[in-house]
Amino acid sequence: MAEAGGAGLDSDKLHHMEQPVKVGFEVLPGGHLPEQRTAGSAGWDLRLAEAVRLEPGERKLARTGLKIELPPGYEAQVRPRSGLALSHGVTVLNSPGTIDSDYRGEIGLVLINLGREAVQLDVGERAAQLVVAKIEGIEPVVVASVAATERGACGFGSTGRT
Repeated sequence: MAEAGGAGLDSDKLHHMEQPVKVGFEVLPGGHLPEQRTAGSAGWDLRLAEAVRLEPGERKLARTGLKIELPPGYEAQVRPRSGLALSHGVTVLNSPGTIDSDYRGEIGLVLINLGREAVQLDVGERAAQLVVAKIEGIEPVVVASVAATERGACGFGSTGRT
């Protein structure tokens, strides 16, 4: 079987194999519908509904002018845009920020400037990405002890050591 983008499947066909999930958006003043820049993009660009100036080290909640209506069993994740992070040091602080299917308020972006200079972001500027994902429900159960693994309780970078 060919890999995506390889000789067998063309990325446009791969992207459109399943029916898209319908997600409702209420567009408030200054808002713009999310945009997918390429057929293979996982993230949909979110634009600002207001201008935002961030001093070095400053964080602000920025408006998108969008409310979202997700179907049950889905979440939306707000993630940084790599270009904005690389060019200006601006990122989404609580990344990924989770939007639950029952949330109906305006989507806000918790932006922070990790750069050394102030950054001005204008109305309509692409400031973050939205990724919609299916979630699995869980049933928490109490066990006497969790099963042992080779890794065990080692964490926080332990698998990267030689």
